[in-house]
Amino acid sequence: MPKGYWIARVDVNDADAYKNYVAKNGIAFAKFGGRFVVRGGKFEVLAGNARQRNVVIEFPSYDQALACWHSPEYKAAKAEQKGGAVMDAIVIEGYEGAQPA
Repeated sequence: MPKGYWIARVDVNDADAYKNYVAKNGIAFAKFGGRFVVRGGKFEVLAGNARQRNVVIEFPSYDQALACWHSPEYKAAKAEQKGGAVMDAIVIEGYEGAQPA
């Protein structure tokens, strides 16, 4: 079964409000088996537009990733942010097919 991923791009407008969100979101991630693959870090824009932060979270499956997004635990974490950030986010299924030779 392919893994599921959250891919998020974030602009933080209020660092204190965003810290409240970060302090609470781990509850949902742990419950649904989420694991950070990318959490901030150095990046270079090669095409298109970027936001300040990039995050990739891996889950055991697409269904777990989607369930986490819709969970009461994650909704509570988002509420703690109180508008402290603007985020573009997708939930996507991983790929398990053939790779380039």
